Amino acid sequence: SVTMKRWVSTLLVAWFGVLSCVQAEFFTSIGHMTDLIYAEKDLVQSLKEYILVEEAKLSKIKSWANKMEALTSKSAADPEGYLAHPVNAYKLVKRLNTDWPALEDLVLQDSAAGFIANLSVQRQFFPTEEDEMGAAKALMRLQDTYKLDPDTISKGQLPGTKYQAMLSVDDCFGMGRSAYNEGDYYHTVLWMEQVLKQLDAGEEATIAKAEVLDYLSYAVFQLGDLHRALELTRRLLSLDPSHERAGGNLRYFERLLEEEREKMLSNQTEAGLATQESIYERPVDYLPERDVYESLCRGEGVKLTPRRQKRLFCRYHHGNRTPQLLIAPFKEEDEWDSPHIVRYYDVMSDEEIERIKEIAKPKVGVSAVLSCVPYPRYHGAVCLLTPLAFASV
Repeated sequence: SVTMKRWVSTLLVAWFGVLSCVQAEFFTSIGHMTDLIYAEKDLVQSLKEYILVEEAKLSKIKSWANKMEALTSKSAADPEGYLAHPVNAYKLVKRLNTDWPALEDLVLQDSAAGFIANLSVQRQFFPTEEDEMGAAKALMRLQDTYKLDPDTISKGQLPGTKYQAMLSVDDCFGMGRSAYNEGDYYHTVLWMEQVLKQLDAGEEATIAKAEVLDYLSYAVFQLGDLHRALELTRRLLSLDPSHERAGGNLRYFERLLEEEREKMLSNQTEAGLATQESIYERPVDYLPERDVYESLCRGEGVKLTPRRQKRLFCRYHHGNRTPQLLIAPFKEEDEWDSPHIVRYYDVMSDEEIERIKEIAKPKVGVSAVLSCVPYPRYHGAVCLLTPLAFASV
């Protein structure tokens, strides 16, 4: 539908627009990202080849071990009787002099050399820590712009997307850690709570719940929720009583809470003692236009009145009787009356779109984006929309 196409188009513009607000340059080029996909595919193939070699090697070693186990069980049961046979004596000497050293050579064979060499070559093109941070911040900007909760994002439930991509516990933890490292405690809390939710649901992860609580307790403290910080710290210590930092934080939080209670008692009020129930507000952004463009992205902008809507029409556009357009005119739709905004349909064929993308991808470059306040340098990139989005441009 046209509505879905617009949503996808807006989502893509927002995604690449977000990338203009982060330092990571790697992710500002869809061409570079495509190269990463093929690089990862090559690494998987190389890894599978290494596994096959290792499995063949282990199969030989296992066969040898089984053979030697049966032989040594027999020889150790009656050593003198076993060695009384000249052939057995010869074979024992031969095995220890020739066969076991050959097995040693087999075990010492470095079958990983090819895979490691390939990995080393590809590694120089891998994203950096800044790149990962940039991708995380871009996803969080989409989260804010479209008011998506972490659970929706982690389940891959994004309207208009072609593929479903889910975030694991460790992925969600990476999002929370990226926010934490940027001093963004609002998003830290949202994503660390999502980590706990998925852990409590039984999802497997490499991250321990104690580490998640460590991040979360400090983040909620930074947001001013002392009571919940104390509660989370106690949960952390119940899981890991030897956690030194948590022990120090517990004493510190208890002291602050006692001071707070004394102040409240002196004012003869207990207001504010209740935990904030995990409800926190996003910090005020330095760009006053942010709320405006976010609402526009969500389709919450100014609406046309029925009277103004009646002035909008659809027509065929022939470009002042351009010969080519006389044969195949563009479809033109009025989107807005003042200023006059129109949308064109079927301007290009799918083949033409693919050809332009093919030519442009290698040339997609980084463009500077200026900010009205002093801030670390930002970068953006010219981007290509999907054919679905092109269809409604």
